[in-house]
Amino acid sequence: MGRFSDIVGQKELKDYLQNAIRTDMVSHAYIIHGERNSGKEFLAKVFAKALQCENRDDAEPCGKCHSCIQAQSMNHPDIIFVTHEKPNVISVEDVRNQINSDVAIKPYQGPKKIYIVNDAELMTVQAQNALLKTIEEPPEYVVIMLLTSNVDVFLPTILSRCISLQMKPAKDEEIKEFLMRTMQIPDYKAQICVAFARGNTGKARLLAKSEEFDKAKDEALSLLKNINDMDVGDLTLAVKRFNEYKFDVNDYLDIFLIWYRDMLLFKATHDANGLIFREELPSIRKAADKSTYEGIETIIQAIEKCKARLQANVNFDLSMELLLLSIKEN
Repeated sequence: MGRFSDIVGQKELKDYLQNAIRTDMVSHAYIIHGERNSGKEFLAKVFAKALQCENRDDAEPCGKCHSCIQAQSMNHPDIIFVTHEKPNVISVEDVRNQINSDVAIKPYQGPKKIYIVNDAELMTVQAQNALLKTIEEPPEYVVIMLLTSNVDVFLPTILSRCISLQMKPAKDEEIKEFLMRTMQIPDYKAQICVAFARGNTGKARLLAKSEEFDKAKDEALSLLKNINDMDVGDLTLAVKRFNEYKFDVNDYLDIFLIWYRDMLLFKATHDANGLIFREELPSIRKAADKSTYEGIETIIQAIEKCKARLQANVNFDLSMELLLLSIKEN
């Protein structure tokens, strides 16, 4: 791994960066933005590796030269990953000590000196202003990459001096093929991970590896299949169990959403091919036969309303109990 061809999707971005390498039109500063786990750091590493490669082939790093081996093991002296001492803050001292005071020193071995700033949205205003001085008048060999999930926090002066590149959602089929090829997971599991990832390759990969996600999915589906036989006390206990899971509660609610969308789809078409949870077909068929279109749509709306409540910081237990009661009633 470690080539542009290994990156799932992102064709426009890859073409742009590879063309910049081919034509020797590499900018001094880039902002690469996209949601968390969307592959920003991997893209930045491949770009840095290609820029430093001793034997690159049509803008692809060879992966075999001394420079590529160092880059792959995160030991290249001219590829610098900016770190920060304080949690959730990249301070002016971090920028001054790791970038500003270092840029005047020429590259040790490569043609470029590359600085990669992960979670760049954590830079304070003072840190951004300090960085601005370097971005405005950088040595010709310097490339700075700011990786962020929130481009709106940057000063207009930073934005105007950087090339801004946005990570786009990858296609579902591309992510599915990637998961099955690289992680050897079965078709149906890859399909579930893709449905939850919504174009985010990194998230799909994390879900495919997560035993906790598998456990939460199985428990959520068991709850939905048996909810009609549960009393209020059982529902309260179920809510308490939700709190035990460490991943985003939206992922848990998405399990509910996909279940009811599968049920709606099957009720309308009697076709299992489009289902995400198609290994649950007997239960989906049974539940669809007992439900009305209006009832399923009311539940889907209740799930979306629960998401909105949680986003607005309404009490978690209360929001989830109201949702489960609504599901039980419909």
